[in-house]
Amino acid sequence: MSERDAPSGPAGSDGAAGSDGAAADWRSRRREAADAHEAALRARRQAESARARELIARFVADARARGVAPEPLHAQGYGGRGRYRTPLQGWYLRRDRTVAVGTDGGFYVLTVPPSLAARLRGVRPEPQDPPLVIGAGGKDGESLDLPVALARALGDDAA
Repeated sequence: MSERDAPSGPAGSDGAAGSDGAAADWRSRRREAADAHEAALRARRQAESARARELIARFVADARARGVAPEPLHAQGYGGRGRYRTPLQGWYLRRDRTVAVGTDGGFYVLTVPPSLAARLRGVRPEPQDPPLVIGAGGKDGESLDLPVALARALGDDAA
């Protein structure tokens, strides 16, 4: 038996086993912290979407009461290329017509991948969880508070 193959003494006396346990404990604590952070973020997004849904429901009721007519909603291809029919009616919230509220109270992002089949048949966008800030995290000047966007769609230019 060579010196390299000889046992170094009791397990953990060289510190290796102890450091493995500490590393595993640290990884476990980091994983728990990340899971807690993710859960808190998810809860915040759900609360934000619930508040946004309330604002949208109020907007749809106000638009109908004021006689603000919905219009046919169209989707755009990524990069603004092409226009695609949808079965939706509603109100656009951004000037570039990429975000809208449907008469069903759904929040729609109206950008789709370009496709010849979609140009012929149209597209059916799915409602998404609405944010309180449209375009948050985008370039400067591209984000818009939902209440401001809804007020504009109602014709309240003061907002």
